[in-house]
Amino acid sequence: MKLATLKTASRDGALIVVSRDLTRYASAAAVAPNLQTALDNWDALAPQLEQLYAALNAGAAADAVPFDERLCHSPLPRAYQWADGSAYINHVELVRKARHAEVPASFYTDPLMYQGGSDSFIGPHDPIYAESEEWGIDLEAEVAVITADVAMGASAEQAARAVRLVLLVNDVSLRNLIPNELAKGFGFFQSKAASAFSPVAVTPDELGAHWADSKLHLPLTVTLNQRPFGKPNAGEDMTFNFGQLVAHAAKTRELAAGTIIGSGTVSNKQGNLHGSSIENGGVGYCCLAEVRMYETIEEGAPRTGYLKFGDSVRIEMFDAAGASIFGAIDQSVAPYPGRR
Repeated sequence: MKLATLKTASRDGALIVVSRDLTRYASAAAVAPNLQTALDNWDALAPQLEQLYAALNAGAAADAVPFDERLCHSPLPRAYQWADGSAYINHVELVRKARHAEVPASFYTDPLMYQGGSDSFIGPHDPIYAESEEWGIDLEAEVAVITADVAMGASAEQAARAVRLVLLVNDVSLRNLIPNELAKGFGFFQSKAASAFSPVAVTPDELGAHWADSKLHLPLTVTLNQRPFGKPNAGEDMTFNFGQLVAHAAKTRELAAGTIIGSGTVSNKQGNLHGSSIENGGVGYCCLAEVRMYETIEEGAPRTGYLKFGDSVRIEMFDAAGASIFGAIDQSVAPYPGRR
């Protein structure tokens, strides 16, 4: 099943069901006004949404209309909780190596995770706003899941069964603000801008064999200024699967339905700087910081800059037949217009 949220006057938008090929949609208003309501009452409402999805794919939905993902908000325009992990240890290893520091042994057994702002996400085709390029604006292409209620202390297996939906995310980071925040010893806050999620969220069964061991085994495609930038496989080199990430988040607290848990920047182990880019036969990157880390390790200093106003980023995932699964996160970088 594929679900999305249309932008409306309501902050929570309007829930719709989208056809498998992303060409048509039907309103789900008769079942649930928004996605959070559907998640709160999943056992009762999901079968009704599935019926609508089946009718839509069969061409039998009476009110089906063409789907335009540019009209969508993030599937949850705001959420009770958004926590992002760092499941790809290769990314962490590169960060540490660039600083000539060892990776603590615990990082391989205990996931890193921070709690991000979830009161206001942005739409998948909305601009990435910042007040200054000097903040070091960076994309972070990731996979995320939305959960049902999860009990405190749930096992990884129990947590995996609580995954209701899978989606993509651009977890924007303001890299030049991070060092001072981390030096305070209290984590990210100002250095994490509003995140954008893919137009469509899908149930794990929709992914077939590509969803295995609570991982999504497909390449995550990133385009920067219309040029290929990354295509690492999200199922490879993922040290912690989503069952483990959700269980980590639930170790000392219950998670409410609608909690979003991210994978962290997707990163595959590969060769050196000159063999890791797509141009040189590698799988590329899901953030600019990773390129800069390769440059620092091999050349002594980074030479690739962060995003500038006017730059564009596109994040998408395709099935084996080349069809888009979640729609695209397609954003440009722009000066924030809200305060002048």
